[in-house]
Amino acid sequence: MTTGLRPGGNPQDPRQRGNQPLPRQEGVGPDAPHVENRTGRSVITARAAASFDPVGRSVATARSFVRDTLQGWGFADIVDDAVVLTSELVTNAVVHAGTAAEVLCLRSDDGVRIEVSDRYPEREIPLQSSAVNMGSPDREGGRGLQLCAALADRWGVEYTPTHKQVWFRLDLPERPVGTRAAGPALPADLLPLADGRVRVAVVQIDRTGTITAWNEDADDLFGYAAEQVTGKPLTDLAAWPHTPGTGTGIAEALRLSRWEGSYGIRGADGRVIPVYASHLRVRDTAGEPSTVCLLVRDHERAVLQTPLRGPATDTATAQDGQVPDPFEVFIGSPAPDDLDGLLQRTVERARDMLDGDAAFLLLATDDETELEVRASTGLPSARQRFARVPVDAGPGRYGSARMPAVHDDLAAVPGAVPLLGGTGMRSVVTVPLKVEGRLTGSLGVAAESPSRYSNEEALRLQFAADRIALAVESARLGELERLRRGSLSFLVEASDLLAGTLDRNQTLALMAQMTIPTLASWCAVYTIADQVSEPYLSYVLHEDEERIDGLKALLSKIAPPEPIPTPGARVWTAPAEAAHQAALRTSMRSLGLPELPAVSSGVGTTLATAATVGGETVVLPLVARNRVIGMLTLGKPTDEHFRQEILELAEDLSRRAALALDNARLYSERTAISQSLQRSLLPPELPDIDGVEVEVIYRAAGEGNEVGGDFYDLFPIRDGAYGFAIGDVCGTGPEAAAVTGLARHALRLLAREGFGGPAVLERLNSAILDEGARSRFLTLLYGELWPQEDGSAVLRVVCAGHPLPLRLRQDGSVEPAAEPQPLLGVMEDLELYEQTVTLDPGDVLLCVTDGVTERREGTRMLGDDGLAEVLTTCTGLTAGAVAARIMRAVERFASDAPSDDMAILAMRVPGLLKD
Repeated sequence: MTTGLRPGGNPQDPRQRGNQPLPRQEGVGPDAPHVENRTGRSVITARAAASFDPVGRSVATARSFVRDTLQGWGFADIVDDAVVLTSELVTNAVVHAGTAAEVLCLRSDDGVRIEVSDRYPEREIPLQSSAVNMGSPDREGGRGLQLCAALADRWGVEYTPTHKQVWFRLDLPERPVGTRAAGPALPADLLPLADGRVRVAVVQIDRTGTITAWNEDADDLFGYAAEQVTGKPLTDLAAWPHTPGTGTGIAEALRLSRWEGSYGIRGADGRVIPVYASHLRVRDTAGEPSTVCLLVRDHERAVLQTPLRGPATDTATAQDGQVPDPFEVFIGSPAPDDLDGLLQRTVERARDMLDGDAAFLLLATDDETELEVRASTGLPSARQRFARVPVDAGPGRYGSARMPAVHDDLAAVPGAVPLLGGTGMRSVVTVPLKVEGRLTGSLGVAAESPSRYSNEEALRLQFAADRIALAVESARLGELERLRRGSLSFLVEASDLLAGTLDRNQTLALMAQMTIPTLASWCAVYTIADQVSEPYLSYVLHEDEERIDGLKALLSKIAPPEPIPTPGARVWTAPAEAAHQAALRTSMRSLGLPELPAVSSGVGTTLATAATVGGETVVLPLVARNRVIGMLTLGKPTDEHFRQEILELAEDLSRRAALALDNARLYSERTAISQSLQRSLLPPELPDIDGVEVEVIYRAAGEGNEVGGDFYDLFPIRDGAYGFAIGDVCGTGPEAAAVTGLARHALRLLAREGFGGPAVLERLNSAILDEGARSRFLTLLYGELWPQEDGSAVLRVVCAGHPLPLRLRQDGSVEPAAEPQPLLGVMEDLELYEQTVTLDPGDVLLCVTDGVTERREGTRMLGDDGLAEVLTTCTGLTAGAVAARIMRAVERFASDAPSDDMAILAMRVPGLLKD
C-alpha cells in the first residue's frame, strides 16, 4: 500500500485526464439528482490516497486506511458509513474484479468524498429504477452501489478506457457547539506523570531528511542549538529501534503521511534520550513536502499519544455473522507486516491493556536456553535491545519465563526479572509465548508501584499472548530467513572484495568498511606481526568520521585484548570502562570538583567518545593457518547490544578476513623479497666517467617488478678503462634471476682479471651451460670504454645476439656500431670477436633491450628502424635527454602497458650543444 497526504489545494478533476471527455454513469433512483461535479461544490482542503494489491487482506487494509484518515481529520461522525462503503467497493475491485484498487479521500469543510477505482471498466454495473433491493445478506457481490444509494448523500460512477471509478460523498452532520470527545475526570494521583513544564520539541524535516527548523524546546530537551543541527540529517541524531534489513526505518517513517511511536534522540552529551513522537507530512504553498515532528520525553507520551480506540465492529463482517479475529482485536488492524513493528505494537497494547508503566517482550533462542530482548516500552530506550538472559533458575536468570508469574515487589526478590534491574519498576506480570508446547518468548508488563497485579491480570495477559504467539513465531522465522539470505549475500560480496586485493593496508580498510555500519557502529583491527609480538592497533573506523580520532586516541591508551584463539565473539569491557572514567573526570573538571584518584589517570576524551564505546564491545580472533594474526573488535554505542545473528555473521566474516589478511602478508613479504633481489641484480649506482655522459633508464614490467629479465651494468676495470653491459635473460622468475646474477658478477670478475671481451663472453657461456636444466639463453652487449685526451672515446664491443647498438653522429646520421654474433647459453664452442668504435665529440651510443624495439600496437612494431628514426631527432641532446626522449617515444607508441622489461643505456661524448 502506498499513501500520501496533501493538505490544501484544489485537485484536478479526474474526468479531465488527457484530451478526451470521459463518460459518466450517474446514480439512479431517488439519489440520481444528487450526483455532483467535484470541483463545483466546495474547496478541497486535504487529500489522502492509497493503492491496494488484488489480494483478500487488502480489504481490511483499505478499511483501516479510511478509518485512520477520517479519524485524523476529525470526521468520526461519518467514519462507520465511509468504512462500510469503502469495504464493499474495494471488495468488488480486488476480490471480484481481480484488479488493484486505488482509494482517494478528499476533505472539504462540509464533508468528505471518497473515490474507489479499479482496472475492470467493462464489468456490469447494476442499475435500478425502483426501490432499492439489497438482496440476500449472504450474497458475495453486487451490494457496493446499492449501499452507496442507501448511505451516501451523493454518489456516481465514471469510466475511462482503462479503469472504472465509483465515488460517494458523505456530508458532515450539524454539530452542536461543545466538546466532541473527552475523558473522565480522574484523581490527581492517576493523571499521567510529566515534568513541571512540559516541553514539546518541534522539528521540521525536508524531503531529503534534513533538519530545517528546530525550536527552543528542542534545544532544552536535547542540548543542541538550532544552528548546530540545521542542515544535518535527522538520522545523525535518531537512535531508531530497528533491526537492519527488517521493518520500517527512520527514512521510511518520515515519508509516511502520519506516524506515531517511540525512538531515541542522541543528546549533546552523547546519551540517548527516549522520546515519543508524532509525525505529520505536509506541503507548503509551492508544493514542497516536509515532515513536522512533535517530540516529548517518552514518559510524557500522554501529551501526544492518540488514545487507542476500541476495536470497531466491522459492519460488513457483522452482516456475514463472522466473529472478529482475537488477534486483530488485540493487535489492531492492519497487523504490522514486519517483526519489529509487530513486537512493538504488542508491548504497547499489553502495557495499555493492564494500565502498566512499562512492557517488554523477549524472544527465545533456538535451544530455549536464553531469551533475547526485542521490544520494550517505558524502559530506557535501546538499553536492553538484543541483550540476552538465561532461562534457567538462579541469580540474574529469568527463571519464571516458562510459566505465568506475578511478582508483587521486585525489591524483595532482586534479580527475578533481570531486564528490570535499576529501572524503578516494583511489580511485574510475565507470561510465556508458546507454539506447540515450545517456548518461543516471554511477554511482561511492569508498574512502578508494588502489588499492582493479580492472577486475573496474568490470565488476561496470557490470553493475549496465546493470540499472538503463532504470528510472532511466523514473523520471526521470516525475519531469520531474510537475515540468512542477506548474510549469504553479504559474505559472498565480502569474499569477492577481500579476494580482489593483496595489499595489506587495503585489506585492513576493507575489513573495517564491510562491518560499518552493517554489523556495528565502530570497528578496530589489531594485528600481530609474529608469535612474540604484542597486538598493534592497525585500523580504526566509526560510522561518524568526526569520532574516529577520539576513538583511536582512546583505544591507543588502553591495553589491547588478549589474542586468544578460541573461536567466537567474546565481550571486551575495557573500552567502555576507560571511556566511563574519562567522561567522569571530564564532567567533574567542568563542574569544578576535585577529581577522584581512581579516574585521575584516565584518558582525556570527550563525552561523545564515551558514548561511542559505551555499548557492548566484542572481540573476534583473526586465525589463519593455525596462528592468531590479529583481532577484529566491534562496538556499539551507549546501552546497545549485539544480536546473536549479527555475531555469527561477524564470526564468518572474521574467518574470511583473517585468511585474506594473511595472504596479503605473505604476498607483501614475497614482493619485498622479489624487489630486494631485483635491486641486488642491478648496480647500486653508476660511476662518474671523465669526458663521457652516461644515463640509464630501467622499467620492469609486471606487478611487483618481478625479478629476472633485463639487466645492465657499468663498472671500472682499471685506471682509465670501464666496462659496460646490457643484456636480456630468457624468461622471468627465480631461474632467470639466477642467470642474471651469474652474468653480472662473472662479467665484473673476468674483466678485472684482464680478459678481453670475447674471452669474457666465452667463459660466461660455459658457466651458463654448466647450469644444465636451469640454464637460460642470454643476449648480451658487452664493451670496454677508454676516454681519450682529445675528447673522443674508444669502445671495443661484442654483441652476442643482442639488439645492435646505434651510433648518432653530430650530423644526425644513425648507424649500427657493431655486428650481430651468436647469443650465449646455446652452443658450447663460440668464436666471438670484438669491434672497435671511436665516438667523436658530440656522438651518442645508444644501447637498448628488445623490450624497446619490440614495443607493439596491434600488428605494428617499433623495430630497429623506428628506434633509429627517433634517435635522429636527438642530435645535440645530453645523454639524459636522449634516454628520456627514447623512453617517451616507446611509451607513446602503444596505449597498453608494456609487457616486457625495458632498459636503455645512453653514452655521449660531450661536444658543443646546439642553441
